[in-house]
Amino acid sequence: DFVAGFEHREDAERFLAELRARLARFGLGLHAEKTRLIEFGRFATPQRAAQGLGRPETFTFLGFTHISGRSRTGRFVLRRLTSKQRMRSKLCAVKAECMRRRHLPIPVQGRWLASVVRGHLAYYAVPFNSDALVAFHTQVRRHWYRALRRRSQRTRLNWSRM
Repeated sequence: DFVAGFEHREDAERFLAELRARLARFGLGLHAEKTRLIEFGRFATPQRAAQGLGRPETFTFLGFTHISGRSRTGRFVLRRLTSKQRMRSKLCAVKAECMRRRHLPIPVQGRWLASVVRGHLAYYAVPFNSDALVAFHTQVRRHWYRALRRRSQRTRLNWSRM
């Protein structure tokens, strides 16, 4: 998978035609659902507004949803947010693993969860993505809390002790 960016639509169409021809020489092809041309970038918003098409399209690549945005001063910025599908699947995996590990000593669980959160932050900590990072951290804490409360029938653990 890859993303190619062009300033002019004609350049993008020519590149796509040449890429298809080159891949065909080797008996390869492009995946129809994954291959598309979208208007994206600094000039996409005014051009689409002039055509009455609304906001520029977004695309998901490498776990991020890429969005054409504006900064507080009105300049173009590329906003990258955690893909909702990736976030949901990772949280489901963390929840299942917390339930599986709930009988281990709490410090062992804490070290494992800390490494999971550190790894997530190392990859997804990019500008404009702080809301998704906070949401991930909050949900991981909630899943761990629920797993610890299911360790016995006496719920000795509450949020203040957590």
